[in-house]
Amino acid sequence: MHSHPDLIGAFRDGLVTSTLPPGSAADPAEIDRRFGVYRNNVAHSLTEALAARFPVVKALVGDDFFRATARLFIAQHGPKTPILMLWGDEFPGFLRSFPPAAGLPYLADVARLEYARGLAYHAADTPPLTAEALALAAAGADTARLALHPSVQLLRARHAFVTIWAAHQPGAATSEIDPSQEEIALVLRNRHLDVEVWRMTRAESLFIASLVKTGHLLGAAGAARVVDPRFDPTHLILRLSAAGALISRETTDV
Repeated sequence: MHSHPDLIGAFRDGLVTSTLPPGSAADPAEIDRRFGVYRNNVAHSLTEALAARFPVVKALVGDDFFRATARLFIAQHGPKTPILMLWGDEFPGFLRSFPPAAGLPYLADVARLEYARGLAYHAADTPPLTAEALALAAAGADTARLALHPSVQLLRARHAFVTIWAAHQPGAATSEIDPSQEEIALVLRNRHLDVEVWRMTRAESLFIASLVKTGHLLGAAGAARVVDPRFDPTHLILRLSAAGALISRETTDV
């Protein structure tokens, strides 16, 4: 008699290998047939979940390539939790070291961006800074401390992953893309619960990174001016505020 944990472990392993878990059927061939149906259903469901999480990656490589890649990924990095929104974090790294995808060096970065969008969508709800609070912060910029919404993420890559991702969105115009162009992305969920992707300049990214670290507006502006002495954070601050991405620092300290 197998213990319950052993049975669950054998069942889980059997979903991605040819090893069959202990069963009640007397005929081994019958066990294989029955379990094969379950194994195929699980593999199909996980492949569909991966395709839903990484639609641009799928578009870039094609359906057949994606499904074959997904099967290999599932075999090595199956879900460790029933919460599928947390699954797929290892997919970008898998693609980066996957020899058949070597001809698309930007593929892993596009996958990073798509995974970040999923995290942003499911991020915690935090009330945005009011217009009055933002005005007070601007008036006392030397002492005011702000924070960014939990959905906000900053990603950097050596490839044009933002432009490539944007080119595969509905209604996007066709244009020439230089994949070797370095880009920086800001990902956030706005007030309307839509996930946005902004392409950042280096100065803007330094401002965001400093604001995340310290919360000080003047210090963040100073960090950005190291690479762009003419940098003015006003437009970016207003854009973040309109999206609901600025929050009180006290909210994050609780």
